[in-house]
Amino acid sequence: MTVRIVLADDHTLFREGLRELLSTDPDFQVVGEGSSGDEAIALAEEHRPDVLLLDVEMPGPGAKAVIVALRTAMPELNVIILTMHDSAGVVRDLLQSGAAAYLVKNIARDQLVAAVRSVSRNSENVVLSIPRETMDALEPPAEQASPLSARELDVLRLVAKAMSNAQIAAALFISEGTVKRHLTNIYGKLDAVSRVDAIKKAAAANLISGLEQA
Repeated sequence: MTVRIVLADDHTLFREGLRELLSTDPDFQVVGEGSSGDEAIALAEEHRPDVLLLDVEMPGPGAKAVIVALRTAMPELNVIILTMHDSAGVVRDLLQSGAAAYLVKNIARDQLVAAVRSVSRNSENVVLSIPRETMDALEPPAEQASPLSARELDVLRLVAKAMSNAQIAAALFISEGTVKRHLTNIYGKLDAVSRVDAIKKAAAANLISGLEQA
């Protein structure tokens, strides 16, 4: 199946080279070229391509506005960002807006061809060719593992409600001695010296939420 492509980049020499490169593949057909966000939208609406290769910075609407407008009108369209910009914030924003791929312009010909084939064959694919440091910045920070056990967290939440050891024991169906042992372990793990200190340090570490301190 022929993959119909629209190119949108305001650098004429680069766009012409891109057209020549893609035209060497018999499965690709470049059906339109534009140098602004407005032209990208108009050409996509006119030709209904399978793939739009889009630069980030061009005159007129920005890449995000182009993606949102076209994906709303043509959800089957696959937008590939091809740019020199590799900021994690830009990458994340455009992928969330609906871009199917984000490629930096120093990629090899084979990588570009593979990306076009991938997104045109499976719209669920997301293709990235970005620096490792950008990729790492896209990863959300890992959740901090709690040093406290589930039962210790239960005890600390009740402590935060100003409950006595006897009340905590009754609420959790354990002995007061067990409550005291849990508190000793909590103090040691949090390097706390008192019930209030333990609560403050647990809250600062986001180990417990919704505290009702006395």
